[in-house]
Amino acid sequence: MIRVAVLGAAGRMGQATCAAVVGADGMELAARYDLGGDLAAVLRDADVAVDFTVPAVTEANVLACLEAGVPAVVGTTGWDEASLARVAARAGETGVLVVPNFSISAVLAMRFAQAAAPYFESAEVIELHHPGKVDAPSGTALHTAGMIARARGGRTSPDATEDGWEARGAEVDGVRVHSVRLPGLTAHQEVLLGNPGELLTIRQDSFDRVSFMPGVLLAIRALAAGRPGLTVGLDSLLDL
Repeated sequence: MIRVAVLGAAGRMGQATCAAVVGADGMELAARYDLGGDLAAVLRDADVAVDFTVPAVTEANVLACLEAGVPAVVGTTGWDEASLARVAARAGETGVLVVPNFSISAVLAMRFAQAAAPYFESAEVIELHHPGKVDAPSGTALHTAGMIARARGGRTSPDATEDGWEARGAEVDGVRVHSVRLPGLTAHQEVLLGNPGELLTIRQDSFDRVSFMPGVLLAIRALAAGRPGLTVGLDSLLDL
């Protein structure tokens, strides 16, 4: 049995993860942790920890997992290159898997966008989430924009804007990213790829958090089987 500790268990993703672990073959929900709890005590009973907390504390949580020798699956967003580098330097033989999006359809949509990006003059990303999301742009959008930018060799899209740049959204590695926050949404993303006279739209929608759970369970099993060091993204666990 893989003993799993869920950090941020009271949150929406934490609750869904707890339910998925309880219902999964070969897994046991060893502990639920939230702010104010004893993290060291929680980790003593765990084979793998899953972090769905908030950006302000997720890095400290992962470093505590590494100190305890407990592999960590991380779904909390807000990571940047500097924080990833700090974790990579500490990871060693203990695995850390930071996943911008656990939805299999989202992983595929990002791959499709990466494959198509070199063939278009322009690329923009629109991410749409519920208004309770605390960060913008989303981790998925940041990851997608980075993949597109690398596929395009850093080539920027034509844009004659002179005033009001804030209306054009954030710029991530030369790719414009726009964030929408509305009630009724869960997690959605569109990649728009344009050439003169044509448009390719790649859209992915997650209507319920249950859509993320197969990816979460896949990540838990991968780390429990032994996957040292830092891995970013679910791609490497899928046969793509």
